[in-house]
Amino acid sequence: MTNDLEAIRQGKIHILAGIDLAGANLAGADLAGADLSQANLTGANLAGANLQRAVLRANLRGADLSGADLRGADFRNADLRGASFANALVRDASFGGAFLTAASIGNLDLTGVDLRGADLRGANLARAILQQADLSNANLSGADLSGADLEEAILNGAVLRGANLTGANLLCAAIEHTVWDGALLDRACLQGTPLSP
Repeated sequence: MTNDLEAIRQGKIHILAGIDLAGANLAGADLAGADLSQANLTGANLAGANLQRAVLRANLRGADLSGADLRGADFRNADLRGASFANALVRDASFGGAFLTAASIGNLDLTGVDLRGADLRGANLARAILQQADLSNANLSGADLSGADLEEAILNGAVLRGANLTGANLLCAAIEHTVWDGALLDRACLQGTPLSP
């Protein structure tokens, strides 16, 4: 497996569907365009890896994706519970239906990212840029969205029960059928939304 792992790190193997790479050290690996669907990457170290346009519909529970290039990656329905995304590049990635419970994705530029139906309960999205992001039907219960920029974001049908939106920018956000029970909206910018004073 050691030789195979080195070949994977160098980007020589791109079809990795269903492979077991739990706990593998793939830091800095070149996996651009790789097919990792149904792979087991639980606790894997993917820090600084190039995963542009990779198919990552996989188990990435507790994985370290800090500093990774995830632009255009497909994380639909992936298990990303407890994953770390510090300083990752994630524009144009798709997280529709993904499990991001307790994931740390604060301070990231998530402009236009697809998070439809994603489970973001308790996730750290503090100061994230979510302009024009699609969060339709996402579960953001208890999530930290303090200082997040949600300008023109789509929050239709999203659940923000108990979420912290202190100082968040919701300028012109779409919020039809959004659940706000217990959400903290202190100093939030609500201009252009039906919640505007």
